[in-house]
Amino acid sequence: MRFEGARQDVGLVWGQIRYQNTIFWRTPIAAFFTIVFPLMFLVIFTLVFGNERIDELGITLGQYYAPAMAVFGAVSATYTNITIQTAIVRDEGILKRVRGTPLPAWIYVAGRIASAAYVAAIAAAVMLAVGVAAYGVKIFAVAAPALGVTFLVGVMCFSALGLLVAALTPSSDAAPAIANATLLPLAFISGIFFVSGPSEPALLRAVAGAFPLRPFGLAFRDGFDPIEVAARGGWGGQFHWVELAIMAAWLVAGASLAARFFTWEPRRGDRRPRPRRQAREEV
Repeated sequence: MRFEGARQDVGLVWGQIRYQNTIFWRTPIAAFFTIVFPLMFLVIFTLVFGNERIDELGITLGQYYAPAMAVFGAVSATYTNITIQTAIVRDEGILKRVRGTPLPAWIYVAGRIASAAYVAAIAAAVMLAVGVAAYGVKIFAVAAPALGVTFLVGVMCFSALGLLVAALTPSSDAAPAIANATLLPLAFISGIFFVSGPSEPALLRAVAGAFPLRPFGLAFRDGFDPIEVAARGGWGGQFHWVELAIMAAWLVAGASLAARFFTWEPRRGDRRPRPRRQAREEV
């Protein structure tokens, strides 16, 4: 009986993943900003500055920005999209109707997070594939386990934070502004858009390091740095335990607070009629 129940739960989660994926791909603007937009940064940076060697790091610009933009795409797929889409379906009354069905709440949430993780993996894979094909980015097998764990922890961390910010967002109209206003400044000081090296001010490094984006970017980028990979030795030495611990702490805090403040009901004063648009969700 337990096995049968577990199999039914897996089937329900898989159904939610497929459902959320369908909604995502039917919203071209979301797909553009999640997959194409970070790729544009990689192309623009290498066009403007050339794929030259960064002297203070000893790697090419493409070797630095391909994993950095892969991280940005993954965070956009999880944190930004979950924040915005969750606030929208809440204020349109869709979450309320979902809560009134026999579907367990955790299955709906798990399906949304797993779908976001799937899109994040696609965004990262596309970015790295373009980096390898167009800019000679090197991938090291010894760093693959650490990269996989780092990516998974980072995606889960920003998914939890996306749910938390959605829970605290006063309305769906404010969700895009809040998501971008909290992400983009961190991206600028965390070495995502600008090269982070030894000359970076210590105070700025400390402030950025207290948030999860810099640890995510640093741990993931180092897996593509031949100098760093060689210095760390075997696959066990490739793990950035401090950075993983910081992201795990944000994951636990974000999930706990999201569970505390999350609401399935539309916010008061924002109970608007449901718009008739292709991207709306049907229960």
